[in-house]
Amino acid sequence: MAHLQHTTHLPLAGYPIISIAADVLVPQLAQRLATPQKTILLFANTNLVLKCQAIRSWFTSEEVILVNDGIGLDIAAWLFHGRRYCENLNGTDFLPRLLKSLGVRRKIYLLGGMPGVAEKAAEILQSDLGHEVVGCTDGYAKLESAHLHKRINQSGAEIVLVAMGNPIQEDWIRANADALDATLLVGVGALFDFLSGNARRAPLWVQKIRFEWLFRLSLEPKRLLRRYTVDIANFMLLCLRDRKLIASWTTPANP
Repeated sequence: MAHLQHTTHLPLAGYPIISIAADVLVPQLAQRLATPQKTILLFANTNLVLKCQAIRSWFTSEEVILVNDGIGLDIAAWLFHGRRYCENLNGTDFLPRLLKSLGVRRKIYLLGGMPGVAEKAAEILQSDLGHEVVGCTDGYAKLESAHLHKRINQSGAEIVLVAMGNPIQEDWIRANADALDATLLVGVGALFDFLSGNARRAPLWVQKIRFEWLFRLSLEPKRLLRRYTVDIANFMLLCLRDRKLIASWTTPANP
């Protein structure tokens, strides 16, 4: 896992999630962007924890930075570590903050989303955040990996934002990062939908009281009901199982 300053590790369910403030993480990412060192930024919510079990060991890789996203992670951290994460770092809010703070115009490639959505998101990234979007490929384009690598690399992209949902975006980044010249790769989930206006954010006051999940559930009950009920229970069980496993490793056997 990538080494960052001023971080605390609060692992859950076997994932090396770190606790760090946004204003601490932003300059460290900017510094890494100025070097050839590849960085992969991912946002761990309960859905990622459940869906990425098959590639969980990859999250400990040196290039990966895994931060917390959502109230479910906070509740689990309190239950299993006795403390909460420093700050909620969801990609929808953190990425614009990061890009706005870079101070240098960067070349960005957008990968994923429905046809046409990335192009609309690109307009916002260029007009509001001051960066250059050098290419877009939607999540339904059936391109061979080698062709897509060539397209991204020839664009000169320094940052690749991957919006395919869990676990597809994480698995794609894992399998393809080494073939790309970009320095920063980020799994951004529904970011393109929100930037383009294809999906609605909760009112700001709802976000502040950490009830955005309930707002999203009210908009898409069929798709999200299981995620916010059964999947939350399964997530907590995974955290509990991992805690018991760690305890079995660290507790001396009876003579």
